[in-house]
Amino acid sequence: MLGPLATVVAVIAIALVGFAMLSGRIDWRRGLMAVAGCFLLFGAPAIVAGLLGSREWSGGGAVVATAPATEPIAKPLPENYDPYAGASLIR
Repeated sequence: MLGPLATVVAVIAIALVGFAMLSGRIDWRRGLMAVAGCFLLFGAPAIVAGLLGSREWSGGGAVVATAPATEPIAKPLPENYDPYAGASLIR
C-alpha cells in the first residue's frame, strides 16, 4: 500500500482534488482532509517509529558530561568599551 504505484495514484488523486478545490467543486475543508489523509497514510511508518523511539528513551538515559573549555570563548572587553560609539554620524 506504500509502494510506487500507490504513490503515483496518491499524487494524481491529490492533483485532481486540488484542481477541484480551485474550480470550486469541492469544499476546501474536504480537500484539506484528503491531503491530510495522504500525509498520515504515507507518514505512518515514520510517526510510529517516532512514537516507539520516544517510548524507549522515556525511562531515563545516560548523562553525557563534556569537558570544560580550556580557553574562554570570547576575549574580555575593555572597561571603556562603547558598542554604540560611531553608530550614527551627524552630517
